[in-house]
Amino acid sequence: MKFPCRLDKFLSHLAELPRTKVKAGIKKRYVTVNGVVITKFDYSVNENDHVTWQGKPLQYLGKRYFMLNKPVGYICANSDDMHPTVFDLLDEPNLKDFHVAGRLDIDTTGLVLLTNDGDWSHQITSPKKQKFKTYLVETQEPITEDALQQLRDGVQLHNEKQPTLPAQAEQLASYSLRLSICEGKYHQVKRMLAAVGNKVVELHREKIADIELDAALASGEYRELTDLEINIINAK
Repeated sequence: MKFPCRLDKFLSHLAELPRTKVKAGIKKRYVTVNGVVITKFDYSVNENDHVTWQGKPLQYLGKRYFMLNKPVGYICANSDDMHPTVFDLLDEPNLKDFHVAGRLDIDTTGLVLLTNDGDWSHQITSPKKQKFKTYLVETQEPITEDALQQLRDGVQLHNEKQPTLPAQAEQLASYSLRLSICEGKYHQVKRMLAAVGNKVVELHREKIADIELDAALASGEYRELTDLEINIINAK
């Protein structure tokens, strides 16, 4: 939401009411701004104004940022008719302007960042910004040194014109590795492992840039980001 903002738009957004109902309420003198009854639909509201609707304060909370430990079975979308979404796990007001900054597949677990700040999330999702996403990968077949080197060099994915950008790949055990990539192609990690003759069995994201999944968050739990974490993304 950009300020100054029309009063009817502000109320519709914060009270989650249709514009027609908001305008009717304004006419009926349901609305005050800084203690004064306002009856003009296009009255300009600023971010710090104190607005009430039928005596109930409506506060614009500004830009917000959350981390979630995503469980299996949830999709990274605002709504879906078939599956629960990550937003079903957040008990927060006014989530309709939120989006996921770097989606995960339904069967992938771990760190998801959610925000209503589009400029901030672009810093994460744009390959040009070189923000690495780090995954713990369990594989069906043993991991070879040749496969690790291919991942580090970049592999050619099916139906892609260019190979993937160089990844950071560290073997953890015979069937597991830590993989960091700075792109977000469709099913990228799974396709990368397929390209080197293997298959992903389990996938968990543990880190985006220098934001690490909080070890205190159980599966399905979330918390607000700290100022330090928010500023990590904006750092050059």
